[in-house]
Amino acid sequence: MPVIILGIDPGLRATGWGAVRADGARLSFLSAGTITTEASVSLAERLTALYNGLAAVVAQLAPDEAAVENTFVNRDAVATLKLGQARGIALLAPAITGVPVSEYAPNLIKKTVVGAGHADKKQIRHMVTMLLPKTAGLVKGEHAYDALAIAICHSSHRRALKVAA
Repeated sequence: MPVIILGIDPGLRATGWGAVRADGARLSFLSAGTITTEASVSLAERLTALYNGLAAVVAQLAPDEAAVENTFVNRDAVATLKLGQARGIALLAPAITGVPVSEYAPNLIKKTVVGAGHADKKQIRHMVTMLLPKTAGLVKGEHAYDALAIAICHSSHRRALKVAA
């Protein structure tokens, strides 16, 4: 039975989203985009904009499942905290409507999609375009491609979990 998977690449400045339809091992591209916020407004306003944008995407696409990239910790604690808040919004927006949400580490996403855990943005874009040919020319920006990679990763791992069950 086909399912719609929404991948979300959280970020305070730009949150990417991408949706695929998974029918067994077959994937098809549905839609993708990026929600951006302005640094000149308050954190609360930025988080509200992210939530409203993601809630609109969830309402429009009605995904069956969602997947979000885990936060990595970097040297800038303030940036890490802000990313964590954006990630909280990314988890909340689908979950509040009853959509189950899975989480994946950045290296697992890259390894699943590209075959190498330390792939760069160009490699991710290339493999997403190979796996979802209809994205070529339609998807704009690295965050949307990253979100599609997250959805692809989830599709692969959800199948593996179902086989093991």
